[in-house]
Amino acid sequence: MEELATEKEAEESHRQDSVSLLTFILLLTLTILTIWLFKHGRVRFLHETGLAMIYGLIVGVILRYGTPATSGHDKSLSCTQEDRAFSTLLVTFDPEVFFNILLPPIIFHAGYSLKKRHFFRNLGSILAYAFLGTAVSCFIIGNLMYGVVKLMKIVGQLSDKFYYTDCLFFGAIISATDPVTVLAIFNELHADVDLYALLFGESVLNDAVAIVLSSSIVAYQPAGLNTHAFDAAAFFKSVGIFLGIFSGSFTMGAVTGVVTALVTKFTKLHCFPLLETALFFLMSWSTFLLAEACGFTGVVAVLFCGITQAHYTYNNLSVESRSRTKQLFEVLHFLAENFIFSYMGLALFTFQKHVFSPIFIIGAFVAIFLGRAAHIYPLSFFLNLGRRHKIGWNFQHMMMFSGLRGAMAFALAIRDTASYARQMMFTTTLLIVFFTVWIIGGGTTPMLSWLNIRVGVDPDQDPPPSNDRNRTKQESAWIFRLWYSFDHNYLKPILTHSGPPLTTTLPTWCGLLARCLTSPQVYDNQEPLREEDSDFILTEGDLTLTYGDSTVTANGSSGSHTASTSLEGSRRTKSSSEEVLERDLGMGDQKVSSRGTRLVFPLEDNF
Repeated sequence: MEELATEKEAEESHRQDSVSLLTFILLLTLTILTIWLFKHGRVRFLHETGLAMIYGLIVGVILRYGTPATSGHDKSLSCTQEDRAFSTLLVTFDPEVFFNILLPPIIFHAGYSLKKRHFFRNLGSILAYAFLGTAVSCFIIGNLMYGVVKLMKIVGQLSDKFYYTDCLFFGAIISATDPVTVLAIFNELHADVDLYALLFGESVLNDAVAIVLSSSIVAYQPAGLNTHAFDAAAFFKSVGIFLGIFSGSFTMGAVTGVVTALVTKFTKLHCFPLLETALFFLMSWSTFLLAEACGFTGVVAVLFCGITQAHYTYNNLSVESRSRTKQLFEVLHFLAENFIFSYMGLALFTFQKHVFSPIFIIGAFVAIFLGRAAHIYPLSFFLNLGRRHKIGWNFQHMMMFSGLRGAMAFALAIRDTASYARQMMFTTTLLIVFFTVWIIGGGTTPMLSWLNIRVGVDPDQDPPPSNDRNRTKQESAWIFRLWYSFDHNYLKPILTHSGPPLTTTLPTWCGLLARCLTSPQVYDNQEPLREEDSDFILTEGDLTLTYGDSTVTANGSSGSHTASTSLEGSRRTKSSSEEVLERDLGMGDQKVSSRGTRLVFPLEDNF
């Protein structure tokens, strides 16, 4: 009888897995067809993620109420058979599937498709919103929800324990924004590029911050009997864990990207595009698993791996591999994202331990609104003190409105639903995602019109010239300019086939090493790849006047292109100054010509 029971168990489990996979394949197929119909009919009030959630809800209703439960005939198996019939009815997946299979392509695509030019022009503001903003939002939401929990306890609506650390954990996971619907509409309407960069950059980085912050809160272990009391040593230990995990994950992702860049540069893989694409895919995906195996956070590692791959490795790939990798990760991102949003709709009916608390749900909506406002408006005020191109009120209102919750908040919430508090968090997170995707996502287009935000903007077009363009570049974002000067002169030539030859940038005593690391394509290629972020490179002067063969810079220095102290100095000046400005900034700089005199004005930057 035991062997028979084991065989039936295995058959039932296999059948359940097959039904689950078939259900979601059909679900995604129907979603894709409907998305095509909506796009063909130019319907924009609902994004594909909203459609995926609707289909998930429909399938969940059918599975929950439309399929009769079967009972086992064997009395000895009646108990387990009943449980199995119920679990077969409720199609579920292991939460680790979301982290190890579905999240990596979504996060990697975000880094790999990053528009570096506008992202790095607003990097200071993006970092402030992503790090400070997420931390502020987490603690504000956590403290407000602790007050809500106390209220629930007073009115008798709390059935089990709910600690302060649980409230902070909820604040961390719900602070992960995912404005995929808003950004998709921005992309279709070509909304203002700076607003797009701020929203996209914040959502990309704050997902990474939220997951590390939630892990740090879970790792909070005070000494003594009361494991939920405040302890300074435990607090600083959690801060150290946060910094260690984030920096370690960042390093691992960047190193993997650098290794892939070196492999693709110094081998002949570009002669075999299929193998090149396969290696690129495996190296990128393995970054996530390697980070998780080493105790770091795979989401952070794969994000920075994607950014590094886009910045360096992409330049080494063959034309076929560039197209294939872009399309491959775009398709994987599309399928994984719609899979998750479909499962959200399904989980509303298939999750067996929902805890619906009206007080907690209403309090969560209020806390999220206040937490978002508490970091968008104050941070924007302080950032505007140092920004030349201010973040206007309409931008701030739109960023406040666009704080949707999505895949990351759901994946963090479903990862642990063992306790009463976590089950309540999961149910509330699910409802918050539904509301933000459908209501806020659907209201994006009217909100753009109401706030008078520019649409139809060319993403490659720079902002119009302003009266203070004659200020030097060093007045803002100087640390990032130093980085890009270093990147252009040293890292790009080492890791890619672009940039100036290392023989012109490294000291003379490094000549042998420079010749070994510089690829022949650098010398042969007369039209190097255009660097979208080259407007950050420091040059000898920010205002350059050219009279024939002589150059006078804004700081008063002068020189000749034909008569120089050494050939090496001349080549370095030409490669890092003239060529960068003339080739890479040709589209962005404003040039005024009069009788052979050329004025080159720097780009205005937004810090």
